[in-house]
Amino acid sequence: MRIWWSLLLVAFLISCEEAPNSDKYQIVCTTGMLADMTSALCQGIDSLEIQSLMGPGTDPHLYKASQADVFALSRADLIVFNGLHLEGKMAKLFHKLPEGRVYPAAEVLSGNDLINASAYQQAYDPHVWFDLTLWSKICLGLELKLQEKLLDHKDLIANNAERYRKRLANLHNWALKELSQIPEKQRVLVTAHDAFKYFGRAYQVEVKGLQGISTTAEFGLRDISDLAEFISSRKVKAVFVESSVSPRAIEAVREAVKRRGWDLQIGGELYSDAMGPPQSGADHFYGMFRSNVETILSALK
Repeated sequence: MRIWWSLLLVAFLISCEEAPNSDKYQIVCTTGMLADMTSALCQGIDSLEIQSLMGPGTDPHLYKASQADVFALSRADLIVFNGLHLEGKMAKLFHKLPEGRVYPAAEVLSGNDLINASAYQQAYDPHVWFDLTLWSKICLGLELKLQEKLLDHKDLIANNAERYRKRLANLHNWALKELSQIPEKQRVLVTAHDAFKYFGRAYQVEVKGLQGISTTAEFGLRDISDLAEFISSRKVKAVFVESSVSPRAIEAVREAVKRRGWDLQIGGELYSDAMGPPQSGADHFYGMFRSNVETILSALK
């Protein structure tokens, strides 16, 4: 694994020197959520191209950069990544580049905004897009970075950003209203990995995950047993699979709960670390977030 990463770093640095210039300003975003925001803020600017590295159903915690990714990163004028260790080892690539070419979007947030990752010292939960008030702050930071890089389009970017933040505010208020329909004792969200803590804090939902904040975290029979005991004792109606995580862990929890005499349902699929495929209605951030709220409401109400 170390050899693979060393070779990739060498190839990346060489390609940075040799990559041809493009007529259009090149922006590469690591996640679909960031690409969606960047596209919205740059709407109406024809002189740039925006690319997302991680497509639908992709787990960023386990993602490995391909040769095509290395080429895209090497020719990018600006790389927008989440940070907070979401992208794992890919961060090594970004730190080899000049600061002006990389933008860690989540680093605009303060320690008071962030949730500590209990499994790791001095580390924070990276899933900040599930609190729309934080996502709005990230939008403001990205707006300023894009205005700095695209001086001729400052006013257009500002107008687009204001419109995007208004949509986020409306979506936030809608989510609060919808989720309040679930009785408080039933407002428990159980998923495979702990990606929804920001969502829980923002929308008053108790959150339980089998794994930690990263899908690289291991879990064992004791973890399954403890979660099954919690679910059966609280009479949680449903648990949820995730589009970017194997459903096997949640199925194991469900079987353990059934052995305790509680009929647990699979409440549906949530989009956690990636947006949905084309034509799914969740292939943009607004639709992704709305789909999650509707799925949770339908299963737990």
